[in-house]
Amino acid sequence: MAGMQDRLRGRAIMVVGAGTGIGAATVRRLCEEGARVCIADINLAAAGDLASRLGAAGHEVRAVAVDIADEASVGAAFAEAVQWLGSLDGVHVNAADLRTIFADSDALQIDLATFDRTIAVNLRGHLLCARAALPHLLASGRGAIVFTTSDAADAGEPVRPSYAVSKSGLNALMRHLASAWGRQGLTANAVAPGFVLTEEMVAGGQVPPDFIAQCLAAGRSPRLGRSDDIAAMVAHLLSEDGRWINGQVFRVDGGAIL
Repeated sequence: MAGMQDRLRGRAIMVVGAGTGIGAATVRRLCEEGARVCIADINLAAAGDLASRLGAAGHEVRAVAVDIADEASVGAAFAEAVQWLGSLDGVHVNAADLRTIFADSDALQIDLATFDRTIAVNLRGHLLCARAALPHLLASGRGAIVFTTSDAADAGEPVRPSYAVSKSGLNALMRHLASAWGRQGLTANAVAPGFVLTEEMVAGGQVPPDFIAQCLAAGRSPRLGRSDDIAAMVAHLLSEDGRWINGQVFRVDGGAIL
């Protein structure tokens, strides 16, 4: 068996929402395991900076711009990615408009524009990515797609209904893909991160120390999540080791939800 560092050797993979945070960590992990990676993000500068750093380290990467709420943008991004990669074996769709969460109140109070924007990015945008990727993933014969979802889909929170609905719908979309095309070699899964302290959150001091202490005291792990924790699961699901895993939601949350 090939070593872990070679597990994705020769694989052509696209990560959408990859400029920073979990997406960037996933790109780094995929590169370390030998994949050629297209880094797609609405923030092309961030994607380009990551591509420059990884390219200088000897990895095969390319940055492309994408707005997953826009069908033409999605189509153009996937076309550019496939033209460069030559094929497409895997996709990780990690994009979300997190700004809408702060306006996502409850079913009575929410502005419908907030609901519509949340669905446009977190659900419709993922469908657009799946539609653009599917022909290439099926042609690969070993295609895999992984969505970033959330525990909010099942938590039944008294707030954030738009976000929860979008992620619940995303889980349903993932299972549909696995059911419709699993026999043709496609695997479709989702990863639900717990509270992850991204590099950007740490550097920007965005999370108050008392909140971190509160989360640690309430958790079942001696630490909070890291972007690399999620990247490791995504890499597994995109590799040959994940070929008999299909239609599943994986909670990577340190045991927050049992």
